[in-house]
Amino acid sequence: MFQEILASYGFQYDNFKIEPHGSGLINHTWKISGQENDYLLQRINVNVFKEPTHIDENLFELRKYLDQHAPDYLFVSPLANLKKETLVVVDGEYFRIFPFIKNSTSIDVVENTEDAYQAAKQFGKFSKKFHAFDTSKLKFTLVDFHNLTLRINQFKQALKSANRQRLYAAAEEIEEVVKHYGIEKKYTEIINNGDLKKRVIHHDTKINNVLFSNQTGKGICVIDLDTVMPGYYISDVGDMMRTYLSEANEEEKDLTKIAVREGVFSAIYRGYMEQMEEVLSIPEKEQFIFSGKFMIFMQAIRFLTDFLNNDVYYHTTYPEHNLIRAKNQLQLLKSYLLSEHSFRKILQETLV
Repeated sequence: MFQEILASYGFQYDNFKIEPHGSGLINHTWKISGQENDYLLQRINVNVFKEPTHIDENLFELRKYLDQHAPDYLFVSPLANLKKETLVVVDGEYFRIFPFIKNSTSIDVVENTEDAYQAAKQFGKFSKKFHAFDTSKLKFTLVDFHNLTLRINQFKQALKSANRQRLYAAAEEIEEVVKHYGIEKKYTEIINNGDLKKRVIHHDTKINNVLFSNQTGKGICVIDLDTVMPGYYISDVGDMMRTYLSEANEEEKDLTKIAVREGVFSAIYRGYMEQMEEVLSIPEKEQFIFSGKFMIFMQAIRFLTDFLNNDVYYHTTYPEHNLIRAKNQLQLLKSYLLSEHSFRKILQETLV
């Protein structure tokens, strides 16, 4: 497999060392180390991304736009092989090769406010670069990925079909989700009112999707662009809130460890708005705090729905894994809601 892929780029297999790389959960990635240059080889997970060509076409359109309007922006896109292809098919599987960015690193945990600030700044910079881009040129690589109304409907359907044991085990979490249906109502209102503009959105703003400089510790660029598609900015900001605010991640079983770090919220706001302040409309800016509620609530619903559906989507390692994840996210939502007054004060006092 490796030999055939490398040959399509004119690379001599024997000249490279190949080893697994990174902590991604969806696609499989290897680092290809050579005497002169290093690369990343990635296999697209077609169980998640049903149309790999849509990813490839999106990246082509975005690269073409940047070449015309922002050629100096570091956009980590696949390299073309000898046939000018950026997507290589071997034995029915889809691969691509990226340049390895020297003197860069990624991190898996937001340890301090500077991490959050640098990451938020990079995600804001990314969307700002495409502010004038025609989003109708992009395909949806994951249809309805952040459609909260759809997730609520899937949850309601799961309530009808789930077995008694799982309904009983999740009774408190089900009640908690129902109690917060108003978040979905607010989401529907702002979408229907046109308060949010369709933009080029990353949709997966985990901290490990940002490259940091080994020398300065500052953010360099964003990576893992498979979920880049038309969307609303609350998706990117909300996912940062969901994954940066608490020291404990979504796998934590001890709910007492889940708490919002208000300093990290401030850092997300400063970093993102330094880039996006001038392009976001007033109605969009008014939804900054809502973005966290939106995303945390949606992920809680997705975990709980999967538990009720007997764990058919997310990989689990023990029987109540998805239920624990749902409890975790609902606890984060509670902490977030309790901090809303402080968040509003931060927005009022922070100059960007």
